[in-house]
Amino acid sequence: MSKLLRHIGYGFGDMSSSMFWKVFSYYLPFFYSNIFGLSLKDAGIILLVTRIWDAISDPMMGIIADRTQTRWGKYRPYLLFVAPLFSIAGILLFTTPDWGYTAKLVWAYVTYILMMTVYTGINVPYGAMLGVMTDDSNEKTVYSSFRMFFAYGGSFLALFLWEPLCNALGGYDSPQGWFWAMVIIAAACFVLFICCFLLTKEELKTVSTVSIGSDFKALLSNKPWWLLIGAALCFNLFCTVRGATVAYYFADIIPAETRLNIGGWSFLFYAGLFLAVGEVGNMIGVATCVPLAGRFGKKTTFIAVNIGLCVLSVLFFFIPVSQPGFWLMLVAQVLISLLTGIMSPLVWSMYADVSDYAEQRYKTASTGLIFSSSSMAQKFGGAIGGSAALWLLAACGYITQSPITNDQLPIVQPESALLCLRYLMSFIPAAVSLIAVLVVSFYPLTTARMKEIDAELKIQRAQ
Repeated sequence: MSKLLRHIGYGFGDMSSSMFWKVFSYYLPFFYSNIFGLSLKDAGIILLVTRIWDAISDPMMGIIADRTQTRWGKYRPYLLFVAPLFSIAGILLFTTPDWGYTAKLVWAYVTYILMMTVYTGINVPYGAMLGVMTDDSNEKTVYSSFRMFFAYGGSFLALFLWEPLCNALGGYDSPQGWFWAMVIIAAACFVLFICCFLLTKEELKTVSTVSIGSDFKALLSNKPWWLLIGAALCFNLFCTVRGATVAYYFADIIPAETRLNIGGWSFLFYAGLFLAVGEVGNMIGVATCVPLAGRFGKKTTFIAVNIGLCVLSVLFFFIPVSQPGFWLMLVAQVLISLLTGIMSPLVWSMYADVSDYAEQRYKTASTGLIFSSSSMAQKFGGAIGGSAALWLLAACGYITQSPITNDQLPIVQPESALLCLRYLMSFIPAAVSLIAVLVVSFYPLTTARMKEIDAELKIQRAQ
């Protein structure tokens, strides 16, 4: 099997995960409050409480995967066996039973916890595969870039098609429309994970020779791991705060049926288009990650990207709500997404470096445990970002469009809620980016240090 085919196969895995993750991150809060019928407060609590379980399940899954031994490897078998559960859980999550409020609230908790548990069961092993597919640090960045390029490609398709699918299959304001749209997305995700399993291979045979307690002790004393967790948490907060706000922003700030005109063409300016254009920017960013990180180093690239995200986010606040302003919003979204596209493979590649550092220093092959922490940071970032956005909106007087009010007059949001939406798209994520810059400035695994670690590991693994 050619190396290119393996790169593509590995990318299929995150293409599947990302299709689900982006729909969950960007549309699930809106679904809970405006389609399913939950209050903003309850929806925010669900997003947060679910991640408490994730804080336990992610490391557990990492430990289990590290100690799995099959003819297909340690991590790869989970792609095959968990894929059908992954798709079923996603469909249940977007199912709206015709029950009373309390019963529906329980259903929301059960299905969301189930979805995140299954997501952990397949995504933690998938991420850990990066540490055993090659022993070359630069090659890991290549694999990571393919992963994120395909991830953003899948996100583009899911986000661009989501609202049209909902409208075609029952209506964007209808629970049936959301359910059947998810059925289609879930089927595609299942096929992609199976393809990922068939096209990849674990090249390195690593064996954990220490106890679980020793693994955790080594992890907690791993300074680069702590710093990267903090930086990754900030990155996921940035993406989730903006992403979870977009559906509300377009529902209440962008006038309904707004169209953009270019030449003789006219097209609808809607949340899915805005997000999908961002995914194109992400893919461009992913393509530039390898040369940038190779020339300037991962740490320097990380800092420069976050400074850019901060500046662009602040500028977004001052874009007017007008025809020229709508085009500027699209340009800003592309530029911000280009930078986040650079960040995504960079972070995953840095986790692989942290894994090598841990193996070299602590003599423990805890790749799954370390990569599970990346999944945990992703989920915590999503939980805190999504919950905080909903609670801030509730505190600022945002009025939800629940099924009970669908037949009433259009809702007029108070100025405080509209200003909150603008802050959630600008100054708040900008502040998070600045924190990320501060955290990663202390990160010690520079390019020179990783060359030393790689050389020492080759000798250590040969013994």
